[in-house]
Order: sequence, then structure tokens, then C-alpha cells
Amino acid sequence: MITRRKILTGTVAAAAAGIAAGHTIVAETAAASATTRKLKIVVAGGHPGDPEYGCGGTIATLTEQGHEVVLLYLNDGAWPPTPANTRTAEAKRACEILGARPAYASQQNGHAIVDNAHYDNFARMLDAEAPDALFTQWFLDNHRDHRATASLCYDAWLKMGKRFALYYYEVSDGEDTVQFSPTRYVDITKAEARKRGACYAHASQTPERYYSLQDQVAHFRGVENGCARAEAFIWQLQSPFDILSGPVPPRA
Repeated sequence: MITRRKILTGTVAAAAAGIAAGHTIVAETAAASATTRKLKIVVAGGHPGDPEYGCGGTIATLTEQGHEVVLLYLNDGAWPPTPANTRTAEAKRACEILGARPAYASQQNGHAIVDNAHYDNFARMLDAEAPDALFTQWFLDNHRDHRATASLCYDAWLKMGKRFALYYYEVSDGEDTVQFSPTRYVDITKAEARKRGACYAHASQTPERYYSLQDQVAHFRGVENGCARAEAFIWQLQSPFDILSGPVPPRA
């Protein structure tokens, strides 16, 4: 039986078993460390705060390296009694901390629509951004807005000819994300302070509760990756390249 300990020690038997199962364990010390050019990355989330909690350390690392990152929120997060302008102001501050830019897909919190028209609209938004990589939420998140985001992203990736790398991220494991088996890791130890600041910028969303839960996930992924804190991702097979583990070719 393959255990986490065997995977982490990198034994030949564990590596062979991982390949056979379709999983690759990558211990990256910094996101996009092997890239040869500046990249455009879109991180999609159901609500303001989702990309920050799931990918904040990776986003901070990427922007520090000079890459451009856009946080694409499916909706503005408005939910009584918190109005949209409060949530968007918090998102603006969080993006400033991470060095990213906010964008919105104009859906409504808790009322995500996945149909032909919204598939097409979302794909047009992504096409306009022309990303090298897209990070999105996991298909088995408990929140329907998260699942809708994953579906819209995956459909856009297919519609756009799989021309960019696609990744899935996790949030609030057990409470939201379930059955998540990572294939890529990013060491966020040095970026944790910026991630924390971005998450706490969402002051209306009880960050003292949710950040504690997410930081437990980061500590656990760090144990798997051999560092203090890590964020973990699933790399979509058939992506044309992998920005987390190898050089990215020039644009066609």
C-alpha cells in the first residue's frame, strides 16, 4: 500500500505507483520557478475571497515574480445584510495586497446559472483575458457557486481548444471541498503574511474563523510537500504545459 510517507520520501516504488494511478507529486519551492517569460494567470472563484483563501500564497508568489494575475469572481458576493459595495471594496483591497486585479462575471451570489448563454459569456471573458493558466474551484465543493465556477471554467477551456494550463484548488476542506487529491504543490511559507492580509481584507466574512481553517489545510499540505505551508492543486490532464513544474513555451 502506498502511504503519504512513502510518497514524500520519493521511493522508486511509490513513484511508479503514483504514475500508474495517474498522479504526479511535485514539490515546487515557488510557483512558475522554471518559466521563461512573464505569464498571464486567471484565478476564478465563486465569490470574493475564494481565490484568496485557496490560492493567496500562490498568487502572491506569482505576482512577486512579475507575472500578471486576475482574480475573476463569479459574483460580487452581495448577501443580506452585506451589500455589494462592501464586498467589492474588500476584494479591491485584497487584490492590492496580492498585486492582482479584480474582475467580475456578473452573476448573483447563491444563484449561479450554468446554461448555454452563460457558458458562452464566460468563455468570452476568458478569451479576452487570454490567460496562460487558469486556476478554478473543484467540482466537488459543497457550495453550488463553486461547482458552477468549475463547470464554466472547464467548458471554456474545452471551447478555447485547451490552449492554456488548467488547475483546480481547494477551500475549507471537509466543510466545503471534498475528495481532493492534489497533484501539484506550491511552497507558500514566505508568502503566508500576504495571503493572510488578503483574506483578512474580507472583514465582513468572519476571516478569523475561515482563515484558521484554511491555514490548517496549508499546514497539512506543507507536511505532504516537506515545507511549513503549501497550497495544493490538481493539474488538468491534456493541459498543454504546466506552469508549476516546467518551462512555458512562447505564445504561438
